[in-house]
Amino acid sequence: MNDQMNILWAPWRMEYIENADEYDGCIFCEKPKEDRDEENLIVYRGKTAFVMMNRYPYNNGHLMVVPYQHTDELNALSREQKIELFDLLILSKEKLIKVMKPQGFNIGMNIGRIAGAGIVDHLHFHIVPRWSGDTNFMPIVGHTKVVSEGLVETLKKLRKAFQNSS
Repeated sequence: MNDQMNILWAPWRMEYIENADEYDGCIFCEKPKEDRDEENLIVYRGKTAFVMMNRYPYNNGHLMVVPYQHTDELNALSREQKIELFDLLILSKEKLIKVMKPQGFNIGMNIGRIAGAGIVDHLHFHIVPRWSGDTNFMPIVGHTKVVSEGLVETLKKLRKAFQNSS
């Protein structure tokens, strides 16, 4: 057996760990106002909601569908916003199937810190593509999640797919 230790490099996780409680403001309000969609991982913009990649993904292609309106209450959303959120979830699923060929999905929303919400005061859906074997020994033994493609590479593929949906 090789005496050398194998090292997995996942630098994007450390930024999240070190700065999770230090960010002032709401990324879901601020990032769409900037004209830097690629840098901010915004995949698609709708009328009342948008789709962006999760910078700290659970899996390759992890997307979030977010209303532009800053709220933590589902009942604060208009009917139009609710419909577009669901339409964008469906569109996101279709585009992920086309680009990444997942075998399943986790789709959900964490409401409140106790339920796992990292950003508590702005609702957002997560859509996480899944493949057979994507939960393996690494998260359990190594406390490390392997994301096999860079965020920018995945972003470019997904943006191209979303642009072709008009």
